[in-house]
Amino acid sequence: MRRPLRLLTIATLYPAPVRPGFGRFVQNQTRALAARGDWDVTVMNPISLPPWPLGRGAPLHGTPASEQDGQITVHHPRYPQLGGLFANLNPSLIARAVLPLARRLHAQTPFDLVDAQFFYPDGPAAAAIAQKLGVPLAIKARGSDIHYWGSRSGPLRKMRAAADQASALLSVSAALGRDMVALGMPEDRIAVHYTGLDRSRFYPQPRAIARMKAAELGVPADGRLVVSVGALIPIKGQALAIAALANLPGDVRLALVGAGADDAELRNLADRSALADRVLFLGNQGHDAVPTLLSAADAMVLASEREGLANAWIEALACGAPIVIPDIGGAREIVNNPAAGRIVERTPRGIAAGLAEVLAAAIPQHEVAACAARFSWDANAEAMASIYRAIVTGNRAF
Repeated sequence: MRRPLRLLTIATLYPAPVRPGFGRFVQNQTRALAARGDWDVTVMNPISLPPWPLGRGAPLHGTPASEQDGQITVHHPRYPQLGGLFANLNPSLIARAVLPLARRLHAQTPFDLVDAQFFYPDGPAAAAIAQKLGVPLAIKARGSDIHYWGSRSGPLRKMRAAADQASALLSVSAALGRDMVALGMPEDRIAVHYTGLDRSRFYPQPRAIARMKAAELGVPADGRLVVSVGALIPIKGQALAIAALANLPGDVRLALVGAGADDAELRNLADRSALADRVLFLGNQGHDAVPTLLSAADAMVLASEREGLANAWIEALACGAPIVIPDIGGAREIVNNPAAGRIVERTPRGIAAGLAEVLAAAIPQHEVAACAARFSWDANAEAMASIYRAIVTGNRAF
């Protein structure tokens, strides 16, 4: 039996004891890869700390130096928190924080590959570490790392340099891959690597039963339900979804699942629009509540300004809720038949029209769920393992 290959993952997006839900999708992917047995995975989750243990960042100072996540050892090196004009320094600060431990572990049992799970600042930091260790590099792009940081000249230069060094660039959708090429990244090294799905959690619960369970979370049992899952921040577009309600029948309610800086403004918008009784602010929900809410929903709307390929899209479909989304990122790779939902103009009227069509169609849950049949964390891990083994063996035909 071949020995497991050794992977060092650099992931600023990864759960830690004080923020257990942060970067859970990266954790799920990493766990699935490690569970295969052919990859031994070590995670470096750099923690950005403010200079003093005060305010919102104070709990992060209590993060342990390392911990065990099942088969995965997770290290939490610290680096100083910089933003604004100084964000260009973050890759170097991360590399400086990670490199001493990475070298020590590499000397004990060599790594075969270094990867980054977000293109910036993780990618350039991982590139520096891979170069120092003398091992190949892979970088995964997820959406905002390309669309936001790629619009800034300093980070873009570092991203391009890291892309030129990498043996493979993974993209969560073909559309995002095209955006990467447009930024000057090498097309021949880009491989589409779709997200996974926890099928033990996300599956269609009978809608009537799910609605009864959702009532315990404050969702009225009558009428039709549209759910929007995402942080309450401007780029997620909840304001557009609220405004769309004015063009839908009065029995349609919108449940916002998530928290964020836009909470107060969105509540004010609902009040000003005389829609307060139709907009439910459910806040962040626990591990089991989100699948229940998605199964209870007649549709899911996410009016994001940008996405690579949102996990929330796939999770909604898997629970039998058709999705109404703008034509962004990998939308056309997911909404490729009427059962999956509608791609709409990113305006209140466009969103309302798409929701009206989906609600009128009343597609059975099992037909909607079939649109997500190709997604699982096992499939995700198998694809990643294949790409990564091709890098290590020198066969780049992935």
